[in-house]
Amino acid sequence: MASRRQERSKPPGPSRSDRPRVDPVGLRIIGGSLRGRKLRYSGDPAVRPMKDRVRETVFNLLGPAVKGMHALDLFAGTGALGLEAISRGAARATLLEQHFPTARCLVENIAALRLEGQAELVVGSVFVRHLWQDRLGETPWLVFSSPPYAFYVDRREEMLGLLGWLLETAPAGSLFVVESDEQFDFGSLPDPPAWDVRTYRPAVVGIYRRGQGPGVRG
Repeated sequence: MASRRQERSKPPGPSRSDRPRVDPVGLRIIGGSLRGRKLRYSGDPAVRPMKDRVRETVFNLLGPAVKGMHALDLFAGTGALGLEAISRGAARATLLEQHFPTARCLVENIAALRLEGQAELVVGSVFVRHLWQDRLGETPWLVFSSPPYAFYVDRREEMLGLLGWLLETAPAGSLFVVESDEQFDFGSLPDPPAWDVRTYRPAVVGIYRRGQGPGVRG
């Protein structure tokens, strides 16, 4: 028989083994050839994928311009942006992710969608350009920058330097999609009037087309 002290110290409720398992939060490809396919996502708030409704709006604004492009997903996380781009006709995607557990999840998403021949994962810091810049070519780029919002404050100079370099070197016709929150001033980027900036609170998204006037309008 258990003592009174033992009975009082026993935690109430079901044991750990009896508790229901919580499944990871679901994500999916919204449009294109892979529409409806699920993506693995652990639910880690640090990853913060772009919300489905915002992602759908962004790709509707980009429209058929995505086709044939080389997608560059700078802070890939689950890969939702880069993989969505392939689903909608991008020729290939380079996905950059430095967090190893998240990168493993991304490998699983690429494999589940059978995109190993089109999607390349680079594990490392996006700010170390020599890890990935040689993978970019003359095909117009579709650049996604959707980092933790704090990067635009805590790593402001690095972010501006990275985006400035990409904007300067991208082939004509390249598209840029930058997601931030209201802390970031899009006027600090090159050619401010040409950015098509829209607010989807808490997100603020700017779209820019290099060498062909302002961003995509809808």
